[in-house]
Amino acid sequence: MWWIYALLSAVFAALTAIFAKQGMRGVNSDLATAIRTIVILMLSWAIVWFKGSGNMAGLTKQNWLFLILSGIATGLSWIFYFRALQLGKVSQVAPVDKLSVALTIVLSVIFLGETLTWKTAIGALFIIIGTLVIIF
Repeated sequence: MWWIYALLSAVFAALTAIFAKQGMRGVNSDLATAIRTIVILMLSWAIVWFKGSGNMAGLTKQNWLFLILSGIATGLSWIFYFRALQLGKVSQVAPVDKLSVALTIVLSVIFLGETLTWKTAIGALFIIIGTLVIIF
């Protein structure tokens, strides 16, 4: 079932790039990111409220620390992504941004102790090669 959500994520990530490029015409990329963030904030809290999954009392200090760090990383990613979209072509920026997939694989092995299979390693290598082809 996880792969269905992953595919949906990919579809909406693709739409994000297209909609963002259209929405940023003549708009500062930081302002565009801020507007997008407000929409995401409202949508996220609406889902938490609707599903009744808002038990914040159960969060540990470690949960808070890593969720805050994740939020900072996401915010910086969006700021740089929107600036790249403003300056470049979506067909170039979006694939280079997906180098994050290969980086995530490497970091998951280093920091989370996940096993790296040959299949995953080859897939990551192809992503890296594809990114280099697009950049150069």
